[in-house]
Amino acid sequence: MTTENPQSKIKNGKIAILLHDGIHGSHGKTGLSLLRYSQAEIVAVIDRQSAGKSLPELTKIPRDIPIVASVAEAIAFDPEILVIGIAPSGGALPDEWFEEIKAAVASGLSVVNGLHTPLANNSEIIPLLRKPQWIWDVRQEPQGLTIASGKARTLSCRRVLTVGTDMAIGKMSTSLELNATAQHRGLNSKFLATGQAGLMIAGDGIALDAVRVDFAAGAVEQMIMQFGNTYDLLIIEGQGSLLHPGSTATLPLLRGIQPTDLILVHRANQTHIRNHPHILIPPLQIVVQLYEMVASVGGALQPARVRGIAMNTFHLDEVGAKGAIAQVETETGLPCTDPVRFGADLLLDAVMNINK
Repeated sequence: MTTENPQSKIKNGKIAILLHDGIHGSHGKTGLSLLRYSQAEIVAVIDRQSAGKSLPELTKIPRDIPIVASVAEAIAFDPEILVIGIAPSGGALPDEWFEEIKAAVASGLSVVNGLHTPLANNSEIIPLLRKPQWIWDVRQEPQGLTIASGKARTLSCRRVLTVGTDMAIGKMSTSLELNATAQHRGLNSKFLATGQAGLMIAGDGIALDAVRVDFAAGAVEQMIMQFGNTYDLLIIEGQGSLLHPGSTATLPLLRGIQPTDLILVHRANQTHIRNHPHILIPPLQIVVQLYEMVASVGGALQPARVRGIAMNTFHLDEVGAKGAIAQVETETGLPCTDPVRFGADLLLDAVMNINK
């Protein structure tokens, strides 16, 4: 049982976020992104490790939402929708959390599922569903896909893609902050999601990692062509990293978007790929050159320049953050800021205040 417009239902519904061990752990990106950026009414966060603690103190997100230990406790806050806010490695649904999801459905909640494990046709879930409940499996391949042809380069709009030195370092947050700043200035700007959290927050885009690899660049191109003649500025959420040995998402984004501009996202003081200490992150000047060369294929395709660096300084105090930003500006000669902490104006200026 699915819904025709699930994103609007999220925006207008009361939400509980399943985030077990995700506030302190490494797999809570989806839930934390919703807490930071979603306009939905979030009534409870379910995280057994952090139950009873203060969400603003733990996350620096200024939303005073109770943290409870289970779905059963969350029901007391009258949610209508359970959002699975956990994104374990590989996107699979851990067995230990499946019973929580079943309990939510049995209690009358609809479910938003961003994992690779589908739930809408699950034999244990279906008998528990009652009208008007629904399940939205976010990771679904778009219809009518073809092989990419590079035609996005014919568009007159600016196309800004966030790229990174690693996975899960703030590419979506940077994109959302850039778009919000552009819209605040009155620019005809559009954020396009390429991952499950972005789709839950904004609605338009694709779940890139649900697309067969041969059609991935074509799916991106189809998305860009759908919106490229309507907006002057498209800001596209990046995925993965060219530096990560397990990432295949960045290349089809570069090919399908034919970006005019890139923003490089980096975590301050990070020296190697997370969980892969044997893979060192090169100096940022070299990373900039890498992305520009791959984007243009040595001049065969649309040339794209890295216009600025978005620095993730969440783990630093303000003095440390400003010091790290200043150091990167000196090393690269590019404007640098933490767009979540200090705003995205500097990065937007770097994109817009150039000779087209």
